[in-house]
Order: sequence, then structure tokens, then C-alpha cells
Amino acid sequence: MREPLPSSQDLARRLGAHAHVSRVVAARPLSPSLTEVELEGAAAALTGQPGNDVMVLVDQRGPRMVRRRYSVRSVDLDADRFRLWVTTGHDGAGSDWARRATAGDEVDVVGPRGKVLVDPHAAWHLFVGDVSGLGAFYRMAESLTAPRQALVVVEIDHDDDALTTSLAEGVAVTGVFVDRRDRRRDDPQGLLLALAALAMPAGDGHAYVVGELSVLHTVVDALHDRGLDDHAISAKSYWRADRANADHGEPERDGR
Repeated sequence: MREPLPSSQDLARRLGAHAHVSRVVAARPLSPSLTEVELEGAAAALTGQPGNDVMVLVDQRGPRMVRRRYSVRSVDLDADRFRLWVTTGHDGAGSDWARRATAGDEVDVVGPRGKVLVDPHAAWHLFVGDVSGLGAFYRMAESLTAPRQALVVVEIDHDDDALTTSLAEGVAVTGVFVDRRDRRRDDPQGLLLALAALAMPAGDGHAYVVGELSVLHTVVDALHDRGLDDHAISAKSYWRADRANADHGEPERDGR
């Protein structure tokens, strides 16, 4: 297997991360909105903890390097493999890469990245967002041990996007899938209505909010109204409705 490109090695050094080349094992559609890409190589170095993501070099055209960040869905250290759930219900550099990925393809990966990790002190964990966060949510929820509780509220575009998982014995789970219907992709009303109908458990909890930038801000405000302070909320915008992510994989921000 080749060495990662110099730009990937430089990026990893700046970020305090690792740069490796991983090989595509398989790519398979899971639903109309999600494609699973399984990669092999340097899984232990790249994947970090539940909640971490990796930066994938999805397009290289001349001097332009287009990278996208994807949360790690699961890791098999014995097989040196890890899986990503990539949203492919839209046109974009990352979705195009996932749709055309073929077994044997080699790709530069930088990781682990991200600061949204499981709160070890919380008794319950609320995961809120759109389908782009489902892979991260499930890896984090699967890491919980009894007697903790997981609540998952995810907005989906198609019935088949309502993918499920199994959690450890003794971990209580509440799952709510919200049908987007004809709402705009930056309309938070579906998630707000679902949250308003959700009974928060007793004790100290932690909320993890990911997804579209403007929706994320509104959901965080709603969680403040429900009594969660900033220390009990971890938020990460994955994309924004009005423009493509920057070449480094992050949605552009105008400030707030």
C-alpha cells in the first residue's frame, strides 16, 4: 500500500492526528440516504473513541484537495477494519466518492478527529439530529453500559432511513424517527415537535446534537429551555442547507 500524500501527512501533523492510506473493502447502499463504506488499514490509529470522525480525501483534482469528515460507525480491530455511514441522498464530493467506491480503492484518511465524545458521568444520553448523524449516534450508544439510558431522535427523508441497532443488555433505549415530509432541510420544526413530546429522564443527562447548521442552533436553544446547560450539550454541525462544505470538510460559518 502506498504512503499517504504529503498534504495528508502535513495536515495530520498540524492536527495532532494520524495519516494513513486505507483500502476500500466494500461499499453498499443501506437506504435511499445512506451508503456504508468499509475500509481496511490503520483502524486502531485512525478511529479513536466513539464519537470521533475521520477526514477522507474524496477528490483530488490538480492542486485542489477535497476532504470530507465522517463519523466512524463501527470498528473491528481484529480485522483492522472500520465502517463509515455516508449520506448519499444528495449531490456532492463526498456522496459521489461513496457511490463510486469500489473494493480495492485506496484513500488517504486522517484521524481521529472531533471533540464530541460520550460523557462518562451522564446517566442518560440524548442523541438528536438528522440521518447524517445516525452512524455517530449508534457507535456512541453502543458503547453505553447498564444502567444507562439512550434516547435517539432522528429526522429522516425516507422510511427506509429508519435503520436500527442493538444496545448492551440493561441499557434502556427510546427511539423516535421523524418524517421530514415536505419541510425544508433547514426547517427544525420536526425535531422540535419530537423533543417537545419527549419526557426527559430523571438525573443528570447529556445531549449530543449534530446535523444542519441552523437546525442545530435552534435545537440547542430548545434544549436550554428544557433545563440543559451548555456543559450538558455537545453540538457539531455537519453541513448547511445553503452551500457545500469547504474543501477541508467543515460547513462554512457566518458567525452567530
